[in-house]
Amino acid sequence: MRGKRIWGMVLVLSALLILSATFAMAEEKVYINGIDANFPPFAFVDKSGNPDGFDVKALDWIAKEMKFKVKHQPMDWDGIIPSLKAKKIDIVASGMSITDERKKEVNFSTSYWKIKQVLVGKKDAKITPEQAMVDGNKIGVQRGTTEAKWIDENLLKKGGKKFELIQYDSAPLAIEDVVNGRIIAAAMDDAPALDAARKKPVKILGGFGMADEQFGYAIRKDDAEFLKKVNEGLKKLMKSPYWAELKKTYIDK
Repeated sequence: MRGKRIWGMVLVLSALLILSATFAMAEEKVYINGIDANFPPFAFVDKSGNPDGFDVKALDWIAKEMKFKVKHQPMDWDGIIPSLKAKKIDIVASGMSITDERKKEVNFSTSYWKIKQVLVGKKDAKITPEQAMVDGNKIGVQRGTTEAKWIDENLLKKGGKKFELIQYDSAPLAIEDVVNGRIIAAAMDDAPALDAARKKPVKILGGFGMADEQFGYAIRKDDAEFLKKVNEGLKKLMKSPYWAELKKTYIDK
C-alpha cells in the first residue's frame, strides 16, 4: 500500500513537471524583428514568401548563439520605429542607419556596416549626379529613409535645387521607374544599388554629397538586457567564419 502511494506521488509530480515545462515552452519569448520586405541584399522576402537577406540570416545566427527565438515580420519602413516603440516588434535588423535623431527614440547595437549614399541611373546614362539633380528632372527615393530627409533638407530647401523628389515604398520600385524612364535617377544606399546593378540595366552614377553612415540594429530603450545580448552575439558573429560567408553570399557577389 505504501509503495502504491509513493508511486502515485511520483506520477503526480511527473505530470506537474511535464505541465510546468509545457507552460514554460508556451510562454518562451519570441523576439519579433521588423524588416523592410524589399531592401535587398539586407532584407527581403524570397519567391517562396520567406524572409531572407544579410540581416535576416545574421540575426538568425545571433539568436541561435545567444539562445533566444526570433521571427522576422515585414513592415512598412516609414512606420517601423513607431511600431518598435509601441512594442509591436522588438528589434529592427534591416539595414537601418544610425542617426542622432533616431538615437533620441531608440537604442542601437554596435555598428556592423558602413554605407555610402549614391544615385543610380540607367546603364547607358552619361550624366553625373550634379547633372541629374537639375530643374525639371525627377529623382526617386524610398520614403522614411535618411537619404529622403537629407535630400529634402539640404538640396531642395537649403540648397535651392529645383528637381522633383518622388518618394516610393521601396528602393526597388524606384529602380523600376529608372529603368522605364519615369525618373532620371534614384538615391539609395550603395549596397542595394550594387544589388540592383547586378539585376537590372542600371549603374551607380556617384555620390550626391551626403556623408557616409553606419548600420545598426534598433532596440527599445527599455530593453537594455536584450541590447546587451544582441551586441554580444553580433560581436561573436563578426569574428566567426559565418560573417565572411554572409558577405560572400549577399554582398560581395
